[in-house]
Amino acid sequence: MVRVRYSFGSRHNGHLLNINKQRKKYPRILDEVVEKSDILLEVLDARFVNETRNPVIEKLIRKKKKKIIYVLNKMDLIDREVVEKTLRIKPYAFISCAKRQGSVALRGLIRRMAKDVQPDDDGKIFVGIIGYPNTGKSSIINFLTGRSVAKIGNEGGFTKGMQKIKFTNEIFILDSPGVIADAEYSMDDHKKIVHQTKVGARSYNRVKDPDMVLQGLLNQYEGMFQKYYKISEDAKDSDDFLEVLGRRRGFLKKGNNVDLDRTARLVLRDWQEGDIR
Repeated sequence: MVRVRYSFGSRHNGHLLNINKQRKKYPRILDEVVEKSDILLEVLDARFVNETRNPVIEKLIRKKKKKIIYVLNKMDLIDREVVEKTLRIKPYAFISCAKRQGSVALRGLIRRMAKDVQPDDDGKIFVGIIGYPNTGKSSIINFLTGRSVAKIGNEGGFTKGMQKIKFTNEIFILDSPGVIADAEYSMDDHKKIVHQTKVGARSYNRVKDPDMVLQGLLNQYEGMFQKYYKISEDAKDSDDFLEVLGRRRGFLKKGNNVDLDRTARLVLRDWQEGDIR
């Protein structure tokens, strides 16, 4: 089969340019959040704990002698007992915004840790929230506070700057943009793009060449996608896989050709939303 490539329109190109422009500002905002906060919550994807940690920011937190809580979000998508056996980080809290689980334990941990913090001159304690894009930082803020106070988006960089949100009379939460560690970030390195898409840091509806990214996931998780969509395990090439799935879903273009882009994004969406486990 001959692979046909389609270039992105100005909407996609403009978005990519905006990401690069905004990305230069985000580390500075992140530094400000770390500097101002007494306690940091690093939000991690419970499925990919180590892969969603930011070692550079963690090093800065230790250097500034700030307190840190590792928040493992999306606990409904994992076997907690299995994950806990491999954890090498403390203190941590499991939470699921989707299933409304874990907020009581996390609130209690924040309050206990805040007792060991010296408030500022106004009697305030600040808790900063950091993490990769799409790990659920804003959803966690809304869950913790019990109200929709943080804006939520399904793409990296939705939060543009620092937001200060009241948690208690003394404790305030500082939200920050999601930032991918420099060592993991790239606009053209295929392996890094596959990794970013796998952990949700690069949204399925924004990734370039989604069929190529899907190929990386098919290679990494052999047989998993075929089993989920009930497609023969012989369909190991993304073209073959998408040809079958696209025709089954009716994702066709003129000439009765499968819309590979649309079909691949469907698969990446199902993956990022946790339907494929």
